[in-house]
Amino acid sequence: MNYQIIIPARGGSKRLPGKNIHPLNGIPLIAYSIIFAKKNFPDSRIWVNTDDDAIAYAAMQYGVSITNRPKELGSDTTSTAEVLFYQGQYFSIHNIPCDAMILLQPTNPLRPENLLKVAIESYETNQRSSLASFSILNRKFGKIKNNFFKPSNYKPGERLQDVDPDYYENGLIYITNIKSIQKKEIITPDVFPLITNTIESTVDIDEPHDILFAEFLIKNNLL
Repeated sequence: MNYQIIIPARGGSKRLPGKNIHPLNGIPLIAYSIIFAKKNFPDSRIWVNTDDDAIAYAAMQYGVSITNRPKELGSDTTSTAEVLFYQGQYFSIHNIPCDAMILLQPTNPLRPENLLKVAIESYETNQRSSLASFSILNRKFGKIKNNFFKPSNYKPGERLQDVDPDYYENGLIYITNIKSIQKKEIITPDVFPLITNTIESTVDIDEPHDILFAEFLIKNNLL
């Protein structure tokens, strides 16, 4: 199959300004996803999609391709599905073959080394329209309404190890066929759930303290 890797990175970030090029252990955050992709794919099939000149410049230092999206696709309300749809249009206009897109979010900088290989094998073997990575939500949770708490996934007094597990979308990797991208879908109804419960699955950069946690893992060889 013709895969293209897309790393979408917009310039605006309110909670952590300049997030996508913020230094993480000495290199820009976005570089981690680029370096991970380069271990598996040639530079010509790795695309950083951005509305920001500083991000584009940082990505160019690693030799990958750049797609400059219009400013209207860089707002707080722009969905990743809209960005991938635009990328698909770019491929079509420029006659670049693409059967499926592999989405790597720059805010998930740490990934197991074999993740991409395992994800592609699972995607092709199971013949689904999409694949996404998930982790076990190892928590008792519920809702509070009118100052009353109502459990959602357990009965009061039930041990955590006896609770039927729920899962959350950890953001490490997505694979979606081009037909679904053209419908502005990333996770399709038949999505294949790739379960990843490694320490990397817990890292999602959104606040300054997330950078500190990621650096702690890197510097202490905990990955």
